[in-house]
Amino acid sequence: MRKLKWGILSTALIGTEKVIPGMQRGELCDILAICSRDLQKAQSAAADLGIPRAYGSYQELLDDPEVEAVYNPLPNHLHVPWSIKALQAGKHVLCEKPIAPTVAEAQQLLEAAREHPDLKVMEAFMYRFHPQWVYARQQIQTGGIGELRAVQTFFSYYNDDPHNIRNIASIGGGGLLDIGCYAVSLSRFIFGAEPGRVSALAEFHPEFGTDVLASAMLVFENGTSTFTCSTLSQGYQRVLIMGTRGWIEIEIPFNAPPDKPCRLLHNRAGETREVLTEATDQYTLQGDLFSEAVLLDAPVPTPIEDAVSNMRVIEAIFHSAESGRWVEI
Repeated sequence: MRKLKWGILSTALIGTEKVIPGMQRGELCDILAICSRDLQKAQSAAADLGIPRAYGSYQELLDDPEVEAVYNPLPNHLHVPWSIKALQAGKHVLCEKPIAPTVAEAQQLLEAAREHPDLKVMEAFMYRFHPQWVYARQQIQTGGIGELRAVQTFFSYYNDDPHNIRNIASIGGGGLLDIGCYAVSLSRFIFGAEPGRVSALAEFHPEFGTDVLASAMLVFENGTSTFTCSTLSQGYQRVLIMGTRGWIEIEIPFNAPPDKPCRLLHNRAGETREVLTEATDQYTLQGDLFSEAVLLDAPVPTPIEDAVSNMRVIEAIFHSAESGRWVEI
C-alpha cells in the first residue's frame, strides 16, 4: 500500500514535537508539507523535520494539489473553520481535540463532512489506539472485571502563563476543553454509550476567565464516571475502571511515552497482576489507521459524529457548573 501525502496546518508544538515525528515513523504517512502564517517558521520546522515543502499561509498548503490529507492542530477556535476549508479544498482531515469550543460549531463540521462524503474526517483522540486502551476495553467487553460500574479519572498540569493559548478564554482555552475532554471521551469509549445527565463544579481564573479546576459526574445507564481536571495543579494523570469482579488502573492513560512500555494493573476476583504493553507511539498508530481508512476508502476508526457527541457532554458540564444543577443530555 502506498503512503498518503499529508500537509500540516501550522507549526504548533503538539504537531512538531509529537504528532509529526510519530506519523513519520509510520508505514502509511508521507508528510509532504507544513505551513505557518510566518514563512520562516514553516521553513525552519520543515528543515528540522525533513519535510519537503513549506508554505507561508494555511491556504497555500490547501491549494497544493499533491496534499491529500491535512492534520489540523490549530488553536481550538480555528479547528472547525480550517477543517471546513480543507474539506472544500478536497482534503481529508484529522483534527486535534477538542473538535470545537461549542456543539454548534462541531455540528457545522459534521454538516460539512456530510456534504463531502468522499472525504474522511476524524477527531484526533490518539489514546484510543494505544495497546493499553485496547487491552482495557477488550477486558471490559469480555467480562474481565465483571460488570462495569464506575470510571474515575484525574488529569492535571500547571500552566499560569497568560499568553499560552490554554489560558485564553476567547480562543477556547481552559482545562475542560484541553484535558477534561479526554475524561469525557474515555468514559463514553469505555461504557460504549452516552451519559443521560451530568453534574459539575468549576473554578474559573479571575484574570484568564478559563476554568482551572473542574470536577464532574457523568451518569450512564449502568454506572457512573467521575473526573477532575486542573490546569493549576501538579502534573498527574490516572484512570481507574471499576467492575463488580475486578478493576483496571491505567498509570499513564493519555501521554503514553512512545519509547517505553506502559504499565497497568488488572485485578480480577481479588488477584492483581501487572500488565506491560509494548513501547508504542500512539501518534504513529493514529496516523496509519487514518491513512489506511483513506487509502482503502473504509470508515475511519472514530466517526465525526462521536466528536459532536463528546462536545455535547462537555457543553452540558459547563452548563451544570454555571447553574449548579444537574443537566440532562
